[in-house]
Amino acid sequence: MDSPVTKGHRSAEDQVCFEMMLRDNIEHRFPFHKVIGLKVESFDPKSPCLAFHMRPELVGSYLHNRLHGGVIATALDTVGGFAIAVAIAEKHNDETPEQIVMRFGRIGTVDLRVDYLHQGIGHSFYASAKVVRLGGRIATVQMELKNETGLLIATGTAAYVVS
Repeated sequence: MDSPVTKGHRSAEDQVCFEMMLRDNIEHRFPFHKVIGLKVESFDPKSPCLAFHMRPELVGSYLHNRLHGGVIATALDTVGGFAIAVAIAEKHNDETPEQIVMRFGRIGTVDLRVDYLHQGIGHSFYASAKVVRLGGRIATVQMELKNETGLLIATGTAAYVVS
């Protein structure tokens, strides 16, 4: 019997499975992600997004209740890797969720640049990313972190190994 899925298109059921596996990876498999409280906000291939809420554990300046710069950098780095995972899943959309998730173990940050533009003040923060290039070995990503009002807190550019 032929598969209801045509070559090059993941079934809706497999897509849900893939998203559940990737969400679990981002939200539960990395202890530091759990400390920050990173949650998947969107799997949109054009601009995947992660979110988290301000908490006392994330403060970098107790005098001003600002988000720690390391948390900002981590959020940007993580959303960059998340964007690559989503892009890889789109590129290899004929593979099973398990095959796709196996590819993620090879993603690693090669270079990360963060530009801190405004103080990290807010109740909620949203990190989004755009894959500029997904090559066979290296991917390049641009990232943004905004607060709940849409204020651009920081931008980032990163290169990741993907093979």
